[in-house]
Amino acid sequence: MTPFDWNHIRAFLATAEGGSLSAAARNLGLTQPTLGRQVAALEQDLGVMLFERVGRSLTLTAAGHELLEHVRAMGAAADKVALVASGQSQAIEGRIAITASDVFSAYLLPPILKRLRTLAPRLVIDVVAADDVRDLMRREADIAIRHVRPTQPDLIARLICEATGHFYAASSYLDLMGRPERLNDLALHTFIDMGDTERMLEYLHPLGFPITAENFRIGSASGLVTWELCKQGFGIAPMADLVAAGTPEIERVLPDAAPVTFPVWLTTHRELHTSRRIRLVYDLLAEEIAKTM
Repeated sequence: MTPFDWNHIRAFLATAEGGSLSAAARNLGLTQPTLGRQVAALEQDLGVMLFERVGRSLTLTAAGHELLEHVRAMGAAADKVALVASGQSQAIEGRIAITASDVFSAYLLPPILKRLRTLAPRLVIDVVAADDVRDLMRREADIAIRHVRPTQPDLIARLICEATGHFYAASSYLDLMGRPERLNDLALHTFIDMGDTERMLEYLHPLGFPITAENFRIGSASGLVTWELCKQGFGIAPMADLVAAGTPEIERVLPDAAPVTFPVWLTTHRELHTSRRIRLVYDLLAEEIAKTM
């Protein structure tokens, strides 16, 4: 087996996440020619092309995409070893703001943040429960967990996983209104609006849901409020399976129905590579979310 030079691996990772040799060279403190030679050496060792040039940017080839996830795991592991070996995780301090939806902020983040507090107890953690990606651009948050990939050029994003969800209702509601056995039965049920009835209908109609605006009698733009209304028996609502699994008074509606899938993106500023504090939290979130979801 061909031995790999870690410097070449690191050069590939920085180029893939930076989008260009110049950005990667700045992040690593190298000259652009040196970085280019390291990437070329890795391609030669592997016998594949990892990048192709599109204008002034580099895009990953299929082989590059396949390699990237493995290399990211190697990079995260190397960072953790370095932190533990030097004791720097204990020395990392300052404020770091993590933004996620109110539901994920309440249900997904707390167990992960317990581990973060153990690893870096001097960090001050601010959880920003919001869905607006602009909070990153305004520098109101350092890291965002989102279901849509941002398009702003100053942000970088990593697809962590594809989460699943279903439609749920309280047992008390189903005892009263009946448990639907097929899609057509849903026409007789009440649905909880998540702030935009028209958008929900646009999503549900292609799935075969025979419902109209008349089925939505109550709702809220807040995911936490929507979920509480569902728990209190007001009607049927969609929810991530991870959240529903921890709510015993809730039942899955049409349990044999295919799950709804949605992406989970982890987003941060391009300064990720120059801030050890952000890098530590970013990699921990990526690892823990992938395991949890």
